[in-house]
Amino acid sequence: MIRINCPYCGEREHSEFTYGEDATRATPENNAPLEQWNKFVYERDNPAGEHIEYWHHAFGCRAWLKVQRNTLTHDISWVGLPHENPEAAS
Repeated sequence: MIRINCPYCGEREHSEFTYGEDATRATPENNAPLEQWNKFVYERDNPAGEHIEYWHHAFGCRAWLKVQRNTLTHDISWVGLPHENPEAAS
């Protein structure tokens, strides 16, 4: 079972959270070409290993979090707020 340490509520089961999206992707500018928007909306990477994701504490404090998770083992190595990054937390 995955346990996520919410900065506000403490450690909770992953069933209280919903996956948001890849936190490493940048949203295209509003006037970006249609091909760039198409790639942003429909194409996804499937990384193996450490990856940063957005998670929503939907059945708790309702905060959005950044979670660094190993996609192979599901081990969580870092949790922070959306404006934080793992490198800055060390």
